[in-house]
Formats: sequence, C-alpha cells, structure tokens
Amino acid sequence: MEFAEFAARASEMEGEPADLATVALVRDLFRDAGDDLPVVVRFAQGRVFPAWDSTTLDIGPRLLHEAIARAAGTNVTADDVEDELADIGEIGSVAESYEFGGQRGLAAFAGGTDGLTVAEVDETLREVAAADGEGSEDRKLSALFGLFNRCSPEEAKFLARLVLSEMRIGVGEGTVRDAIAEAFLAEADSEDGGADSAAEADEEEASADEEADESDEDEDEGPTMRATDDELAAVERALQVSNDYGMVATVARDGGESGLAEVRLDVGRPVQAMLAQAGTVTDALDEWEAAAVETKFDGARVQVHYDEAADEVSLYSRNMDDVTDPLPEVVEFVEAHVEESVILDGEVVAIDEEGDPLPFQEILRRFRRKHDVSRMREEVRVELRAFDCLHADGEDLLDAPLTVRHERLTDVLGGTGAVSELLVSADADEIAAFEERALEAGHEGIMLKNPDSAYSPGNRGKNWLKRKPDVETLDLVVTGAEWGEGRRAKFLGTFLLSARADDGYETIGKVATGITDEKLAELTELLEPEIRAEEGQEVDLRPSVVFEVGYEEIQRSPTYTSGYALRFPRFVSVREDKDPEDADSLERVERLADGQ
Repeated sequence: MEFAEFAARASEMEGEPADLATVALVRDLFRDAGDDLPVVVRFAQGRVFPAWDSTTLDIGPRLLHEAIARAAGTNVTADDVEDELADIGEIGSVAESYEFGGQRGLAAFAGGTDGLTVAEVDETLREVAAADGEGSEDRKLSALFGLFNRCSPEEAKFLARLVLSEMRIGVGEGTVRDAIAEAFLAEADSEDGGADSAAEADEEEASADEEADESDEDEDEGPTMRATDDELAAVERALQVSNDYGMVATVARDGGESGLAEVRLDVGRPVQAMLAQAGTVTDALDEWEAAAVETKFDGARVQVHYDEAADEVSLYSRNMDDVTDPLPEVVEFVEAHVEESVILDGEVVAIDEEGDPLPFQEILRRFRRKHDVSRMREEVRVELRAFDCLHADGEDLLDAPLTVRHERLTDVLGGTGAVSELLVSADADEIAAFEERALEAGHEGIMLKNPDSAYSPGNRGKNWLKRKPDVETLDLVVTGAEWGEGRRAKFLGTFLLSARADDGYETIGKVATGITDEKLAELTELLEPEIRAEEGQEVDLRPSVVFEVGYEEIQRSPTYTSGYALRFPRFVSVREDKDPEDADSLERVERLADGQ
C-alpha cells in the first residue's frame, strides 16, 4: 500500500465524527491493506511495534523538529518548527504546512516515481529504533530526513504523528477490534460484495419501498454493525491473549473465528495486566458468596516469563516494558526455583535488612534502572511476591477460576516464600483481621477478589477490588508547568495536572507542594524533553509523565477544564510504572467527588 493512500484514509478518519462511520472507514482500510495489513493496523493506532513490544523509536520532539526543518529547506530551522508548533499546537499540522519533496521532484524529472510505501516507512522506522551507539542520533536524523524529503504535505502530517505516537485520528483499541470483526468475520451484504441472494433480497426491499415518502427515501441512517457479539468476543479474546493487533487482524482474515480461537499465550510475549477498582468488604460480600483476600503490596507490578526450553527469564512491567536487566535477583530467584515454562503475575517489593517492606519510592529506584544496577542492588534489596499464574507447562490458565490459578501458582513456587497468601472467606471479621495483620506488617492494605473469576487481561472490572485505608490519591498526567523564580528559576516548579478524558485530558489543578530542590532538579530533567511550547514562564508539555498526587478534597471549580479542583494538592511520587492512558479518569474524579 502506498503511504499516500494510508495518509488519505487517515485524514478521512480524522474528519469523521461518528463512531460507526469511523469503524466502517477502518474496516475498509484493513480490507484493502493486502500484505501490509499488520503494519497498517499498527500505523492506524500510531504504533510502529506491537503493543506488547517495548521497543521505542527513541526520538524526542527536538530531533523530529530538526528532521522536518532539514527536509523543508535551507531557510528553515528547528527553532522555526518549534515556533510554528507554538502557534499551531500540533506537530502533524506543522509538518503539513511545509513543502517537502526534493527527492520526489528528482524522480519525477527522470520520468520515474518515488512514492513511499507503508512497508518502506515501517522498515525505515525500525532501522531508526535499532540505531544505537556512537553516531546513532545522526543516523536517526538522516533516516527521518530521507522519509520527510519524499513526503507530500498530507503524508508528512501523519508521519510526524507516527514518529511521536500521536496519530490523533480517533482510532482507539475498541475501534480497531470492531473493524477487524467487521472486515473479516461479519456477514457481508451486497454493498460489501455479498452473495447474489443478498443482492436479490436488497432488490426486493427496494421495490417494496418505492411508494415510501421521498423524505424517508433520502434519509441516510448511516452504517450499522454487522459483527455479532460472538465475533467481537473472538477478536477481543485473541487481542487479550496476544496484545498484537496486526497479528490478530491477519489471523482473522486468514483463519476466521477458528483461527482466532487457536491464539494462545506465548511465553516471552507479555499481556496486559488485569486491574482492580476501589471497593469495600461490603461490596465484595454483597456481590460474591465469599471473597478471596490477599495482601496489597506497596510494590511495582511485574509479569514473570520463564521459558524452560531456552532456560530464559523475562520480566515485564505493568506497561509491558522489559525490566529484566534492572532486577537480576528476581531473575536469579526464578532460575533457581521454577522448573517449567510459566507466566506469573505479581509485584516486586523493596525490603529492609529485616525483610520489612519499604515505601514504593524505593522500588522505583530499581525498576527502570539502566546503569549502576550492581550498586543499586546493594542499596535497595527487592523480592518477588507472586499472586497469580496465567500459564504453566504449556497450559493457558486465563479462563480457570482464581482459586485454581492460585493452586497452580503454589505448585510452581510453593515453599519459597514468594507466593502471596490467599484467604477465601465470607466472614467480614475474619477479613478485617487479615487486613489488620497486613497493615501491621507495613503493607498498603488488602485486595478482594472473586474466587471464581477468570483472569481478564487489561480489564478493570468488579472482580478485583482494592481496599486502602489511607488518604486517597490520584494518578494524574502532567500537561504543563511553570518555571520557578529566584533560586528555583532554572527548575520547573509548578506542575499542571490533568485527568484522562474520552478525547484527551482535562485540567484539574496545579501542584508545587511537597517537592524538594533535589526532586525539582530530577523532575525538570524528566520533563524538559517533553516541552512542546513555551510562553513566558509557562510551558506546554506532551502528556507522558504521571504524578501520584495526594489531596484533602475535590471541589467543583470553573478554574480548570475538568470542572473540579484539588484542595491542598501535594506531590507524592512519579508513577514510572504508569503511562498516561493508565492515569485516573475524569469519571473517577467525578465519582470520588460525589462520594465525599
């Protein structure tokens, strides 16, 4: 597929406000993608790599601006691109405003064509991601320049967005799921090339409508969903198991529902973590006959993969980033005690010399550490606490009840001290006593789970409830900041916070309390590469970093776009284990405010 065609289709999707009409456009794109289907599916989501793959392009805004400037001509600089971005507010539209095409023009003069293909863009971006070591930034810049130099303005718009993973065309995971089912599983009608009998039925229906009122004839009800619930569920399950939308689309096209049913967990390929929502013991016992109760650890989520045949351990964060290298003692523990291929879910906790848990901030000092791992290993000791088993010895366990999965977990790690204790009880007093023991041991609280529930990757349903007795916090996205004054003038000192909404982020307050000068220096180093535009002391930030923020109360307020404000907000920590899409939603903010 020509990249120009992909860009034209993406532009059409961007301009379509209706959800079902967008699904229809994506469906048609997938049907026409041919051999490029896996790449087209990823590109439509703004991805170069599958969702489970933590590989990144490692291209910051400044490098992208330099590539655009070079392709735009000798009279354009990266600063010019940044100035345009400050005025326009979106990098795709900035790229679209320039005339590229030096190479395209030479090819046209020679009588040939030099149109980019989707496959070429994919191959080049993968080369960019693989560039490493001395001179890698120059190689990345040259590769991007080469792509932009062959782009039309419309192609440049979507290439720039793709590089920053900001496609902005209204195609989310649900849209892709529905489009896969519509394209390759749903029964097609005559409009989509259906059977003659379907066409004949349409002719009969048209004949019956000949005497209808003219206004009714002209009425366009728009597209409708033809995929059945079972077909949608088949796609959803395969996506949950694989986290590879391009692969699932290809399987659906080539193998139908039966092919999707054969998609299995793959040791070494992470899946999304099942999530919990806030709840109480009363909620749990009202909903289920009994509750499975576990300790809620103040650690970082980790998914453990052990491949027996390769004798290889891989560790993944909640966001499916590879965190194997920063946690060598967890790798050594798994190698020493696991004797079969498994996928386990759990947390890594920091502990002191007596084995008591340390605060969450301590584990973050280890979790994404790339350098000085040996030194940090001496400073911060960590251990695994496993609470679920998703796969063991060739058998997928996602559909097995929680209690069965825990029994299998005990088979794998029993006697090591790494298995989280599980209490199944219908007695509120017994559960309260369990919670008291967990708190006395220095843990956060307890988890309440439906004993009969399956493991649903990526789902935040009512089968897992988290109960914490301490002050409520919110995980909010940093979308802006202000430079400090006086001795803090070189630091970002006040941070604009936003809650996740359906169409972006809504502001809810600013935080400047609870941050030391040392921490401000760290936060400035973290956030400065994400600056999109500056005006005076205020900066606009690309939404990429999540803060955990404590507060005394949520108040209604016209000051922020969410309609709410946090009373006495205070910085708690950077949630390095969370991406912006994992931050708290405006819906949760509203629910918390109503419950006060």
